[in-house]
Amino acid sequence: SYIHLVVASMSYYQTLSDRELTTLLCESDERAFSEIYLRYHSLLMIYVNKKLHDKQESEDIIHEIMTALWKNRLKYNVHTSLASYLYTAARNRCLDLFSHKKVESRYITSLQNFIEYAASNTDYLVRENDLRALIAKEIQLLPPKMREIFLLSRSHSKSHREIADILAISEQTV
Repeated sequence: SYIHLVVASMSYYQTLSDRELTTLLCESDERAFSEIYLRYHSLLMIYVNKKLHDKQESEDIIHEIMTALWKNRLKYNVHTSLASYLYTAARNRCLDLFSHKKVESRYITSLQNFIEYAASNTDYLVRENDLRALIAKEIQLLPPKMREIFLLSRSHSKSHREIADILAISEQTV
C-alpha cells in the first residue's frame, strides 16, 4: 500500500549520509530536505537556544536557516559538510540578531535621551516664558518715568550717564 511505500521511502532516507542527502537536496529532492530538517532541527534548536535563551527566536532562526537551505539548494556546495554549514549559519544568524539588538538598544537609548532632553528643555522654555510674562507685567506696573529708565537700562543697555543725558536728569536721579 501507499503508506508502506512512504514509510519505506522515509526509512531509506534515514540511512543516507549527510553527503548523500545534500546531493539529493541539490536535485530538489523534497524527502531528502525533510530528512535533513528532521535530523538537524532538534540539534540546532539546542545550539541556538543556548545562545539566545528564547525558544521563539530560536525557532524563527532555525526556520530561516532551513528556508534558506531549500531556496539555495541549487547553489549549495556539496563538498561542504552539512553540519558545518548549518551550525555556521545558525551562529551567523545569532550574531546578526545580537548586532541588530545592539543597534536597536542604542536607538532606543538615544530616543529616550532625546525625549528626556526635549521634555526638560520644553519645561525650561515654558518656565522661562512664564517668567518673562511676569517681568513684563511688573514692568508695566512701574510708574511711567521709572519704567522708561528701566527699559533704557535693561532693554537698550544704556549706562546711567547716557540715561541722564537722554532724559535731562541727574545721574543720581537715574
